[in-house]
Amino acid sequence: MSDHQGQTAWITGASSGIGAALVKAWLADGGNCILSGRNVEALNAVAAEAGAMDRVLILPFEATDFPVLGSVVEQATGWKGQVDVLVNNAGVSQRSLAIDTQLSVYEDVIGIDLMAPIALTQALLPHMTQRGSGKLVMISSVAGKVGVPMRTAYCAAKFGLIGYADSLRAEVAGMGLSVLVVAPGSVRTNVSRNALTADGSVRGVSDPAIENGIDPDQVARQIWEALDAGQREIAIAEGIEAQMVAMKSAEPEKLFDMIEAMIAAGYAKKMDATKEA
Repeated sequence: MSDHQGQTAWITGASSGIGAALVKAWLADGGNCILSGRNVEALNAVAAEAGAMDRVLILPFEATDFPVLGSVVEQATGWKGQVDVLVNNAGVSQRSLAIDTQLSVYEDVIGIDLMAPIALTQALLPHMTQRGSGKLVMISSVAGKVGVPMRTAYCAAKFGLIGYADSLRAEVAGMGLSVLVVAPGSVRTNVSRNALTADGSVRGVSDPAIENGIDPDQVARQIWEALDAGQREIAIAEGIEAQMVAMKSAEPEKLFDMIEAMIAAGYAKKMDATKEA
């Protein structure tokens, strides 16, 4: 275990899944933690379960309410005097074919998954650069490395987040700041259940890949270990998803053929069947 005593981590999307697991692991290592999200009751439940309410600040806000970010950052930095780590984890996924998907779904997904982390990071950057230290964590996805069917909006956002992070990393490396990109594969969370469908409605059901995915606690521990080790990008994936990430660099044409074959074999229909089950 690492010692994070005296350090403050700010985690968005902290009410469940990877975010909640990150909170629990950070608090277990002695750190202070700011929990953000929309569901105050769920945020309080995560903090209570961690058993360290004296080291927790519940700071709810809507991720795309950009005008409030100045006030939110002021509250976050004023709590313990500094924010040492920001984890941009809040997000929403998608399960629909591009040809069926309303433009509003792209606006919503890209707003939450790309513009929101950019806006919060930009708002916090002056604080970190003035202090000459800080760590930024961007939770992207395997779908930010590989174009996955039925996730065109999600892939657009997660690919874009990696581009922003890579460019930002180069700019702030000489200022005492670091940027870690995390690309998880299937993790046992509500990501599929909460995904948006073609008309913007919530899908409402999960799927086998997610239900059999990696334990969020394992993912959280790997993220904190990577951050402490100074790594700049990690993929946390198993099986075919790990292979796909490797193939994108080594054998992209083979990867494209494989993904096209998924659709030809009825991948979209299988996903719809899961929704209807």
